[in-house]
Amino acid sequence: MQTIGIKSPSPDSDERSGQDPGKDLVPLLAGVAVAVAGVGAVLALADVDSSLRGPFTLFFLLAAPGAAVSAALRGLDPFARTVVSVAGAIAVDLLVAQGMLAVHRWSVPGGIVAVTAISSLVLLLVLVRRLRGRTTRRRTS
Repeated sequence: MQTIGIKSPSPDSDERSGQDPGKDLVPLLAGVAVAVAGVGAVLALADVDSSLRGPFTLFFLLAAPGAAVSAALRGLDPFARTVVSVAGAIAVDLLVAQGMLAVHRWSVPGGIVAVTAISSLVLLLVLVRRLRGRTTRRRTS
């Protein structure tokens, strides 16, 4: 009787050996998160009567400013960045709500638009800062 062993693939093989299978999962999850947040914003702005409106809108209200704060804090380690971005998202949401209540202009669509505008502004400022940093590095090189 002969025993057949299983040989591991050689490093010279054309297969994708050594690839982390979870590496392809991160962009997929990011895309799903963007889609869910977008659907939540649209459901809230369109005032659609759906059971998914509440959870998806809450996800948008946490994800949009959280992503903006997270993009601004690229120097922190991942755990600290996550904690600070969640805290920043809650702070932005509370400041928007407090400001709208103070001027007696509270509305759900207005809050969604205000959070979207603040998050977009922060992301735009981060993008401008990065592009300016690349330009100055090219000039000095």
